[in-house]
Amino acid sequence: MTFDLLITNAAQLVTVASGGARVKTGADMRELGVIEDGAVGVKDGRIAFVGSADEVDFEDAERTINAIGKTVLPGFVDAHTHLVFAGARENEFARRIAGATYAEIAAAGGGIATTVRATREARPVDLVESALHRLDSCLGFGATTVEIKSGYGLDLESEIMLLEVIRELQALHVVEIAPTFLGAHTIPPEYRERRTEYVDLVVDRMLPEVTSRALAESCDVFVEKTAFTIDEGRRILAAAKARGLAVRIHADQITANGGAELAAELGALSADHLDHASDAALALLRASGAVAVLLPGVSLFLGEPMPDARRFIDAGLPVAVATDMNPGSCMSENLQLMMSLAAMQMRMTMEETITAVTLNAAAALGRSDRIGSIETGKQADLLVFDTPNYARILYHFGVNHLNAIVKKGAVVFEKHYANA
Repeated sequence: MTFDLLITNAAQLVTVASGGARVKTGADMRELGVIEDGAVGVKDGRIAFVGSADEVDFEDAERTINAIGKTVLPGFVDAHTHLVFAGARENEFARRIAGATYAEIAAAGGGIATTVRATREARPVDLVESALHRLDSCLGFGATTVEIKSGYGLDLESEIMLLEVIRELQALHVVEIAPTFLGAHTIPPEYRERRTEYVDLVVDRMLPEVTSRALAESCDVFVEKTAFTIDEGRRILAAAKARGLAVRIHADQITANGGAELAAELGALSADHLDHASDAALALLRASGAVAVLLPGVSLFLGEPMPDARRFIDAGLPVAVATDMNPGSCMSENLQLMMSLAAMQMRMTMEETITAVTLNAAAALGRSDRIGSIETGKQADLLVFDTPNYARILYHFGVNHLNAIVKKGAVVFEKHYANA
């Protein structure tokens, strides 16, 4: 076979192979399927060969990347972001550094409401332009697939506009996008005294419009004391499921209020944050098959304790790690940094962390049957790192180690050195 692309002589080819399993849990999260002196061949955008470099030759390919001394991994998956928005909140950041809490800032009219005001006033073209820059950054740190939520419009017209912007981003950018409807991000100011009317709006008008136009794959709700109640979340998500959308939940971030249990009850693809989820809730999530998406950048940004990933992994849950890129609680697209935080602060092994941004993150988006590992037949999303082993990526933190990025078999980035 002649390959379209051959990456060969890799010091380590980290396959994260699962043998067809949707996720890795427990000890399996530490099994990365590393091939020393490995090679991967690509044909028609898919992986056609995985094995030793001595089984293939440079002449077997139209194009080759000599990865000698380098490490090859599956493309990363950022399974939780809010990267379409207008404005920024560095003033709130300064207030928080000076001692104000996130709740105090929100009570004073800041927080999500600040971004909602700016986003409602923004032109779609400006939202597209700013989001394209953020997607460039996501890709630059290795995320070849990114989930993007709406949620900064919070009225019918603005939420639809945000989802249309997300659709346009997919047409303009090589990063694969998983669109999520988050009309239930928080109660907008004009509905503060009319909560039920806003839930009615989400269920009776927003969801029908979103689904009739196929603008989202999933629906999310922020279930929290500062946002939506369990009953409100159940009503919205049940209506979304009835319309064919997958379900995910912002759960137990600030308090243990039943969000994780609701995710298990509804068969959610993922339950995200989970900083305060109980052991009983974790058992329910495990039985439901939901992926636990942990967000260390939020804890770092807000100065809060990190979730203990060991508790989730030891409970048998598939764990993913994401950025939660957003203007209020984690203004960063750097998934490599989140990996280092997960290892250093959440007690994850390096192997578990790599699984958490590849196969398990893909499963959180319902895509692990085609991305998230380097296995024959899967989509050729590949990363080449300027490191002799995968451990160096996390150990030498805060530095971008990427040498080349392949998306659907096409080389979309390759570092070139002067006089090389």
